[in-house]
Amino acid sequence: MIDPKLLDDFTRRFVGTLPAGLKAWQDDLQRNLSARLEAALSGLDLVTREEFEVQSAVLARTREKLEALALQVAELEQAVAEKDTQTAPH
Repeated sequence: MIDPKLLDDFTRRFVGTLPAGLKAWQDDLQRNLSARLEAALSGLDLVTREEFEVQSAVLARTREKLEALALQVAELEQAVAEKDTQTAPH
């Protein structure tokens, strides 16, 4: 969810840069721009920084577990291969 205060601040700054002749439309433009920005951004699949950080941490832990499991599988495969060579008829 996009913080409405951020959108209001952005639109207020943008409208503040308009030439003096357009200042009469400032309030209307600020409301419309803010509403359009919110509608456009809400249609995007965005996450907050906090959600991103949480998912990054989950992904890091998952990668660590996957690497540990891959190592464990390699060790088991090696043990099976060694056992097969020891018990194979010569």
